[in-house]
Amino acid sequence: MTMKIRLKNLGIVKKAEFSLGDLTIICGANNTGKTYATYALYGFLQSWNQHIPIHVSDSIITALLENGVVHIDLTPYAQEAQQSIAQACEGYTRQLDRIFAAQTGWFRDSEFHIQIEPPDILDKEYERKIRRTANDLLFTCLKSKGSADLTVTLLVERERGREIVPYLAEDVIRNTIIEIIFSNFFPDPFMASAERTGVAIFRKELNFARNRLLEEMVQADNIDPRELLFNVYQSYPLSIEDNVEFIRRLEDVAKNSSFIAQEHPDVLEDFADIIGGEYDISQNDRLYFIPTGTRLKLPMDASSSAVRSLLDIGFYLRCAVEKGDLLMADEPELNLHPENQRRMARLFARLVNVGVKVFITTHSDYIIKELNTLIMLNHDKPHLQRIAAENNYRPTELLKADQVKVYMAEKGLLDLEAGQKRRRRGHTLVAADIDPKFGIQARSFDETIEKINWIQEEIVWGAE
Repeated sequence: MTMKIRLKNLGIVKKAEFSLGDLTIICGANNTGKTYATYALYGFLQSWNQHIPIHVSDSIITALLENGVVHIDLTPYAQEAQQSIAQACEGYTRQLDRIFAAQTGWFRDSEFHIQIEPPDILDKEYERKIRRTANDLLFTCLKSKGSADLTVTLLVERERGREIVPYLAEDVIRNTIIEIIFSNFFPDPFMASAERTGVAIFRKELNFARNRLLEEMVQADNIDPRELLFNVYQSYPLSIEDNVEFIRRLEDVAKNSSFIAQEHPDVLEDFADIIGGEYDISQNDRLYFIPTGTRLKLPMDASSSAVRSLLDIGFYLRCAVEKGDLLMADEPELNLHPENQRRMARLFARLVNVGVKVFITTHSDYIIKELNTLIMLNHDKPHLQRIAAENNYRPTELLKADQVKVYMAEKGLLDLEAGQKRRRRGHTLVAADIDPKFGIQARSFDETIEKINWIQEEIVWGAE
């Protein structure tokens, strides 16, 4: 499913457009808008189903509560899908101040738009059961493949059915319609923010509300602590808060097993090679790192910065990721040696090839060049197969050019708008060319490397 995102007046980004691929990369210099685009997309993917304006008529609710079953034609909802997304984007844009933890009105001129393809509802098969408790089944929602008909059944006695309030039935039907029509477009995101290295050390202390409350209680005299609970405190961008909360809950997270752990354990072995060991959580919620080949248990403050910076990604892959999800990593190269940056690129490719979408922002030429290699080696030519074998590249790491989308965050010419006579300059995202033979053409890195090479050539070969 293709999804196109358009931004306008979002922080430093004046106007930009990009699409999600299996692997999406935004690269460029500092302060060019990479984080604005990333955080805005993450916030929408986290909350899109709250903004979709699906209306369920009173007649549908009445039929369900009186007859115990109702049949709903999904065709009109599918035909209005793009209009519903447009309204959802309007509602989301009004919340950008909260998403970025900015002052009220900071994003008043911003625009966030998503364009999708018409959904194919006939191709989807769906079954959902709604329970109040483990033994109290209230509703079943069924849709057969090849049909546009949704059947909602109330599975309680008729007398009890009358006790169910209409808004509960409406909520069930609304959420079901939204899931059937839109869920294929919007993957569940996970954010590894650039602040993750520090969070790994202070994870147990990073309950923001509690810490701020304690600070105010220490500083205040004769103030009822209950009043402080209702104070409005400065928050943090949603992506950072979610990232912190995930790391803070690692003891609970570690109890689960992802589809990667169950079906592709070799991917976790590759990750262990990158960090040089494994993470471990004790029964008393103490977090350790165990280096490969040792019995040492190092706490996070005694572990390397690379181990800390990949902590959340490691637990996400082992315990939480599901097929079709979106891993969003802000500067995954943080604290990594160039060789491990190459390995991370190959890990991302493996994730893409087992069904996990990946979105990264990066300053790393090593990551881009390694991804180039994975694209360029993906051919049947004998000499390329020889090179791949000699350098231990596996078929599961190779990428097709059409799996990858790369955008350069930079200042450039913007598209003309109504009433304009000439194009203006501003910060935008420019799609990089991706050639199956030559890989990704990332100007920002190439120009810098060429300049360094030219200076060094002048130093060595220039006239005395």
